[in-house]
Amino acid sequence: MGESQAEAIKNLSSKRGTSMHKFIEAFILGRGYEDLTSLGQQAKTMAQKVIERGLTPIDEYYGSEVTLYYPGLYAGSTDLVCKHNEMDTIVDFKQANQPKRKEWIDDYYMQIAAYAMAHDYIHGSSIEQGIIMVCTPDLYLQEFRFQGPELRSWKHKFLKRLDEYYEITREPNIDEKELLAQFEDNKIKEDT
Repeated sequence: MGESQAEAIKNLSSKRGTSMHKFIEAFILGRGYEDLTSLGQQAKTMAQKVIERGLTPIDEYYGSEVTLYYPGLYAGSTDLVCKHNEMDTIVDFKQANQPKRKEWIDDYYMQIAAYAMAHDYIHGSSIEQGIIMVCTPDLYLQEFRFQGPELRSWKHKFLKRLDEYYEITREPNIDEKELLAQFEDNKIKEDT
């Protein structure tokens, strides 16, 4: 597959996912939403599958498209915060062209772990569970649930990645700047 075809598939998937999210959010908020395009109708059937199977165990909705942040470190928006099977839960809705294997979606797990930590910090909550719901166009719904030690482990993995990010992006101190300048000077001399 060429780069342009891959880009087209990615863009189509992104639009379908956005539409699916809008249908689910409208359902949660008790509002209407309609997208009469063929892509929108496909997203609607996917959203209905998530609603019928994935949202049934929800006892209470706390918020949809909730903006969360951990002061000075990171921010984002989670799809749903709720009580799912009697547990305070962060839910993330995904669409995919094909079913996913658990080992392919580490980033999704870390994303929910980050949201759980931010929600706990800002709201004084104690998120107990994360659920990733993945729906394919042929209406195959997968649920990946994690809690307890597994949730804690993903929090640690996210914090490690966050630390690596800040290490890469931080400004070098004076001594490092001098070393970098010397390195560049030496490299220029070697090249000439």
